[in-house]
Amino acid sequence: MADNPYARTAYGTPAVHPAYAGAPAAVDTRPLFTRAFGWMAVGLLVSAVAAGLVLTVPALMNAVLGNRLVFFALIGAQLITVLVLSARIHKMSVLAATLAFLGYAAMNGLTLSVIFLAYTAGSIASVFVITGLTFAFMAVWGATTKRDLSKFGSLLTMALVGVIIAMVVNIFMKSDTFAYLISIVGVLVFVGLTAFDVQKLKAMSATIDGEVTLGRLGILGALTLYLDFVNLFLFLLRLLGGRRD
Repeated sequence: MADNPYARTAYGTPAVHPAYAGAPAAVDTRPLFTRAFGWMAVGLLVSAVAAGLVLTVPALMNAVLGNRLVFFALIGAQLITVLVLSARIHKMSVLAATLAFLGYAAMNGLTLSVIFLAYTAGSIASVFVITGLTFAFMAVWGATTKRDLSKFGSLLTMALVGVIIAMVVNIFMKSDTFAYLISIVGVLVFVGLTAFDVQKLKAMSATIDGEVTLGRLGILGALTLYLDFVNLFLFLLRLLGGRRD
């Protein structure tokens, strides 16, 4: 594989090399879809287990949530891991890429455990189900629609950059109304990205030329879908989640 056909920053939009666009209808997408969605599900499970450990092991909770240095170091490590996977996946072994993805999912779970201190467990469970149903619907639509979604890629990217900038600005503004509006836009962006990324994954099936390529693209596809799911969940949680008193 001469270059990386599928790259994504921690919050950015993945891009498909022009040569990979427009997979023929006859291409079997099942192997790549199975790998990508399967590993995404494993990643979510790893994150859930990691979050559960933080909440049930006092020493771990104190280390992760009681120490800002450790907390932000984990966030930095997550960003680096995603950047490395996106930029170097074509040079990594499938095993190394898999371990990097699982490591990222574990670190993300450690930091995401903080939501259980801010929201009720019931609302987190409800929003997770809503996220799952929304994600599944958009994934199916992205995989089956005949409409070319690639033209929406730049719009979604610009909208996502705008959301990130707005979130940074609101750290200083501390406006609940602005935060609410940001969350609405964030939900719309990741709903769109889910369909966009699944269609892109479908197109990439035409580029698979062996088990190694399948393994690499499967992991990178899983990472992208994982990011779509988690970010959609977090924005929906901000809108619908019941906060603890």
